[in-house]
Amino acid sequence: MGYEFQVTVDSNDPHTLAKWWAAALGWEVEPSDEDFIRGLVAAGQASEQDTTLFEGVLVWKAGAAISDPEHPDRPRVLFQTVPEPKTVKNRMHLDLRVGDDRQAVADRLVAAGATELHRGQQGPYRWITMADPEGNEFCLC
Repeated sequence: MGYEFQVTVDSNDPHTLAKWWAAALGWEVEPSDEDFIRGLVAAGQASEQDTTLFEGVLVWKAGAAISDPEHPDRPRVLFQTVPEPKTVKNRMHLDLRVGDDRQAVADRLVAAGATELHRGQQGPYRWITMADPEGNEFCLC
């Protein structure tokens, strides 16, 4: 038996981080259904405090998700709001398999706000460990 799953990332600013990761992966931020949100608020099933405006669009304050529109079977990534900042190393991280384009991808992501943390090698395998704008580690493999 297999289960579907999504990857959830704690964040201080989930909408901004979702936008950053969507650009980094070539994915899309899942669109907000403003009419649905307004309907839930009007029906008393949600409150105005549950929502916010992000780039002029009404969204759920608690989070934002991204997905790969070309491969809908891939897991989505959800960025959720947490009150505390990241303080220690991730126990789990994403590996982006970019092949021989590792340096070009690293340069593009650094220009977009990522930080290069270190480079590693084990036998013929090489990777670059990086951090997104909120400090979440990931590797370019």
